Amino acid sequence: MSDDTIDLKLFVWRQEGPDAPGDFQDYSKYAKGVSTHASFLEMLDLVNERMSADGERPIVFDHDCREGICGCCGAVINGIPHGPQKQTTTCQLHMRQFENGAEIYVEPFRAGAFPIVKDLMVDRSSFDDIIQAGGFISVRTGSAPDANEIPIPKESADASMDAATCIGCGACVAACPNASASLFTAAKLAHLNMLPQGQAERYKRTRLMIQAHDDAGFGGCTNHRECEAACPKGISTDFIARANRDLLVATVTGKDGRLV
Repeated sequence: MSDDTIDLKLFVWRQEGPDAPGDFQDYSKYAKGVSTHASFLEMLDLVNERMSADGERPIVFDHDCREGICGCCGAVINGIPHGPQKQTTTCQLHMRQFENGAEIYVEPFRAGAFPIVKDLMVDRSSFDDIIQAGGFISVRTGSAPDANEIPIPKESADASMDAATCIGCGACVAACPNASASLFTAAKLAHLNMLPQGQAERYKRTRLMIQAHDDAGFGGCTNHRECEAACPKGISTDFIARANRDLLVATVTGKDGRLV
């Protein structure tokens, strides 16, 4: 074994479907001589190639861009969503973060609203339902407006962009003891609600998206802030406070934000 490779004690959760029983399986024999330059998903690729050569069913896991942008990948690695490196997605985590002989347990994001499809892959379509409930603005499209037509304070623009960095991976849900998606929902609300273009449906959007969050079976926020710690984009729980304030306004006013 060279200095650039490590051997791992690898245990992976295997489960055939949402209603099937599952357990950890030992794949240490396939996780030897892993390059420290490989990403975590590339390590799983290597393990799958070796398993396939032995006639075993490969490990199912979700992925797409492998650049920390799409939000498709996600696994709980030794009890931490996306693994031990802060503000890093599973696909961006590299094996140099682990020592030779490290014991690694890999399991899916667990939440009632994220049913397991197979092995490490979960169904996160409940996030789509939240966005579809109100994540849009009714601004007419057409030619580009003049740059100074809608003045936007820099603080608002910056905060909106911070919220818009959410990739919808679901790490916040996996980290939360209540399996709450409050951080995801609040981020999707804030990146529209904090801009002038988003004011027309601001309170209606807030009410509908938070209702969709609750209908999907996600838990409530009790300020553990594990979501913020696990978020690969470092999104602040301050956005949850903003969403709660907007929901209060939406509750005591009409759906369009006017007093009733």
